[in-house]
Amino acid sequence: MRKLVLCLLLIALARSNAQVAGVDHDVLSQIPQRIKAFIDQQTVAGAVTLVAHGNDTVEFDATGMADIEAGRPMQKDTIFQIMSITKPVTAIGIMMLAEQGKLALRDPVEQYLPEFHDLRVATTSGPDAARLAIPNHAITIRDLLTHTAGIQDSAPPAIHEYRQTMSVPLDEVVRELAKQPLLFQPGTQWSYSSAGIEILGRIIEVCSGEKYVDFITGHILRPLGMKDSFFYPPADKIGRIAMVYAQKDGKLVRAPATILGGDPAKYRQGSVFPAPGWGLYSTAEDLLHLYRMMLNDGVYQGHRYLSPFSVHVMTESQTPGIHPVGWMRGSEYGLAWEVVTEPLGELAGHTKGTYGHGGAFGTQGWIDPNNSLISILLIQRSNGGAESMTNVFLNMAESSVVK
Repeated sequence: MRKLVLCLLLIALARSNAQVAGVDHDVLSQIPQRIKAFIDQQTVAGAVTLVAHGNDTVEFDATGMADIEAGRPMQKDTIFQIMSITKPVTAIGIMMLAEQGKLALRDPVEQYLPEFHDLRVATTSGPDAARLAIPNHAITIRDLLTHTAGIQDSAPPAIHEYRQTMSVPLDEVVRELAKQPLLFQPGTQWSYSSAGIEILGRIIEVCSGEKYVDFITGHILRPLGMKDSFFYPPADKIGRIAMVYAQKDGKLVRAPATILGGDPAKYRQGSVFPAPGWGLYSTAEDLLHLYRMMLNDGVYQGHRYLSPFSVHVMTESQTPGIHPVGWMRGSEYGLAWEVVTEPLGELAGHTKGTYGHGGAFGTQGWIDPNNSLISILLIQRSNGGAESMTNVFLNMAESSVVK
C-alpha cells in the first residue's frame, strides 16, 4: 500500500513538475530545439536564450556557433555586441544624475552643451523648403530620451565614418551633431536617433565630471556585478566574443567592416568613441543583473541604484499623442525604453506595461513586471532577417507563464 501511495505521489509530482515556480517547463524546454531550427536554416550562427521568472532562472541555453570559422561553439557566457540595448543603460546614468540633482529632465540641452544654442529646424516641404525654422522650444534632455528631439541619426558629413572607425572622441562627435538642423519641431514627432543618445553620453560627462565610460562602468556595470560588460574589449575576453554574421545568398558570411563598430574581427582595437547609443558588449547573465534591478524598482542584491519613481518614469509612456512611435504596433516610448501600451503588443505576447529594447544585431531584452518575467535573446546578425526567430522566442517565453 505504501508503495502504491509513493508511486501515485511520484506520478503527481511528474505531472506538476512542468509548472513549478509559476511557469510551464514543457514550453520552456522546447525553446532550444526551436532556436536550433533557425540555426539549421542559417538564419543565425548561434544564440543564447535566458528566461527568468521571479527569482528563478527557468531557461538558459546556448546553441550553435559563436564563431563558425574558428569552430568555437556558443556558450552561456559568450559575449555579444548588444548594440542599442546600451541606450537604456545610458538613460539609467542620466536618471542617477537627476536623482543627485546634477540635472533635470526638462533642462535644455544647451544649458550643459552650449554648442546646441543656435539649433534650427529643417523645413521639408512647400515653398520654404530651403529655409530653416527656429525651434518652438530648445531641445531638452527628455526630448533626447524619448527620441522626440528631431536629432538626425545620419552621421554628419565631416565625420561620416565615425561609427565604423570609432576614431572620433565623443565631445567632437557631439559638436558636429550640433551643426545639423533638426528634422522637425521638438516634441512633435518620433524619430529613432542613436545620435541623440550620444548627446546624452556627453551630458553625463559634463554633469558628472567623469568620462562616459568611467561613469557607466563605475556606477552601473561594476556595482551590478556585470563583469563581462564593457565598451572596449580587453585582450583576455576577446576569445569569448561572438562573431557578427550577415546572410548572403542564403548562407551566413562574416559581416563587413561597414557595420556599426567596423570590422567585427578587429574588436574595436584602438577605438576612442564609446558609442553611448550602441557601444556595449555584454552577456545574458550580466543583462539579467541589470533587468532584475529594474524589475525590483531599482534595487539589486540589497543595493539601491534608482528610486522607484525613476524606474516608473522611465517605463511609462512619455509619447502619448505622437504617432507612429516605436518599433512595433501597440507600443510607445518611455525614457529610452520601448513600452507596450496595448495588450499583446503586436502579438509578441507582451502584456501591457512590458518594456525592453532590441539591438541592431538582433539582441533582445524584455521585462514583464506583471508576470515578473525577463526574456533575453542574444544573437549576432547584422542585416536583419531574424524577426521570426525573435517573435517565436518571446512568444514562447511569455506563454510559459501560468497563473
